Amino acid sequence: MPIPDYQSLMLPVLRYAAESEQRVPDLADRIANDLGLSEEAREELLPSGRQRVLHNRVHWAKFYMSKAGLIDSPARGRFIASEAGRRFLVSNPERLDTRTLMQIPEFVEFCESSKSGSGGSSQDAVNQQEGEGSSATPEEQIEQAYRSLNAALRADLLDRIRENSPIFFEKLIVELLVAMGYGGSHKNAAEQLGRSGDGGVDGVINEDRLGLDRIYVQAKRYAEGNSIGRPEVQGFVGSLVGLGATKGVFVTTSGFSRGAVEYARNLPQRVILIDGNRLADLMIEHGVGTRSQQTLQIQRLDEDFFTEDG
Repeated sequence: MPIPDYQSLMLPVLRYAAESEQRVPDLADRIANDLGLSEEAREELLPSGRQRVLHNRVHWAKFYMSKAGLIDSPARGRFIASEAGRRFLVSNPERLDTRTLMQIPEFVEFCESSKSGSGGSSQDAVNQQEGEGSSATPEEQIEQAYRSLNAALRADLLDRIRENSPIFFEKLIVELLVAMGYGGSHKNAAEQLGRSGDGGVDGVINEDRLGLDRIYVQAKRYAEGNSIGRPEVQGFVGSLVGLGATKGVFVTTSGFSRGAVEYARNLPQRVILIDGNRLADLMIEHGVGTRSQQTLQIQRLDEDFFTEDG
């Protein structure tokens, strides 16, 4: 069973809060037991890897209800249903969501204050929750948008790489490896890459700045859908064996067949296969061929700041 969206969790959260004081982690476990969620679902993290999805959704269900006056917070990290919340439950509602909360003046006031200075209406603050993205909490919406933007950027990067020459691709690999900390400098890396010409090896680059170990590189600028098969990887590995090398990187703008991936996985040599998507991800991560347009810093409440000693 999938994890319910945070609006579907509002009613069960309020019902439990009407029984006694609750904490988000404990209540998340109780809800997971009620729903029969698998261990995998219970431990599922947001893409940022910093918070469990279920905990995040319980938190936002509780947060919005608190802004509507249905939830009180008697102590740090704890919450309970308010008198207004208990009265609401007396009517035995079938559902509680942001559309319901918009009928409560306290919640409307919260929405208006959150939109002050932005030129939007009070409804704008929750409109996204009632439409196509109703299952997503604010963090999930941000991360979904981030993934969508990165997917588009990844595709654009690969298209541009394929439009350029093999020499440009070689220079790009140098830029990326140096940005990742290999090769020492652009000059040294450029001298190494492209000079070997030994069979299936396109170049060699120092793993560290002192040149104590070396990595052999093979780079193939292929069109999308033209995958690298096992024979090409075998040829590269054969060159490594002939050179007495133990480490290699095979980079392509396309992909690798399953046979090629399985072959590389079971080698005594350390051979890393970087397909087009992984190449684009590394370029984005290290700022090669991309530039930062806008940075959003998400602030969170610091609970420790508000803890009084003694």
